[in-house]
Amino acid sequence: MLRQIATLGLAFLVCFTVTTPSYAAETAPVAKQASMKIPSSVLNISKENTYPNATQDLPYLQPSEFAEELLKESKVKIENPDLIRMLNESSISKTPWAIGLRATIYLGQWPLNYESTETTVNWEYQRTNTNRFDNRGGKTPHQIKYVQEEQRLVKGGLTAKVPNSNHVQSMMLLKAAKKTGLPLGFTTIIGAGTKKDQVYNIPPKKVGYLYSYTPAVSEKGKVTYGEVYVTVKGSKRFIVVKNVTSQGIGAWIPVQDHVSFGFAAYDQPR
Repeated sequence: MLRQIATLGLAFLVCFTVTTPSYAAETAPVAKQASMKIPSSVLNISKENTYPNATQDLPYLQPSEFAEELLKESKVKIENPDLIRMLNESSISKTPWAIGLRATIYLGQWPLNYESTETTVNWEYQRTNTNRFDNRGGKTPHQIKYVQEEQRLVKGGLTAKVPNSNHVQSMMLLKAAKKTGLPLGFTTIIGAGTKKDQVYNIPPKKVGYLYSYTPAVSEKGKVTYGEVYVTVKGSKRFIVVKNVTSQGIGAWIPVQDHVSFGFAAYDQPR
């Protein structure tokens, strides 16, 4: 809930409203993403996956002229797309009779920005399938291919509880996707019956196992919180952030539609 304090009792001159201007839905081009080297054991299954994963891309939100004016005046960097979206849908009307007006609008406590300090990939984050064949009685190599035996859901998430966790997840997802160039999402599903044509040979007198894993990004950094106020002084409008705090945070973010394979052959079943 917005709390407005008008020090001169002229609140009627300030109009802080939620609208739907045409620029509110605009997005700026995302900066060119980095490209993390993918091991040869990791294959893209986006075409073969029998379950179509919904993309979780979060394009950079272009601030409106009003939001840009406010963000430029803030002494604390504001990157939270949800806060920027709210500012895009808001306005404070200027009026020639606003001389001497003093007003403060409290927008609440928000996660303001996320600073990434470490981004790594665990290519074997969670085992999702095992294909097995016993060739101990065989006299020639036996070929085995990947077939997903049952649908598997892989979830990521934050490593600790923090306020406004959904906002924090969005900012971490943006940073991690930009740094890795990988298709990321806090959930991903591999559908039953998903296949790849790569062949693995099980020697005679061996039991072969083809293991598959869903990779995930380990994202670590620092999130900054603060109480956000919009202040009006005459015709000037700006943001003031008070009670700024920061805390470390981490997250596991699965890589969508990618599978890491590991093949092994043993004398005895495992």
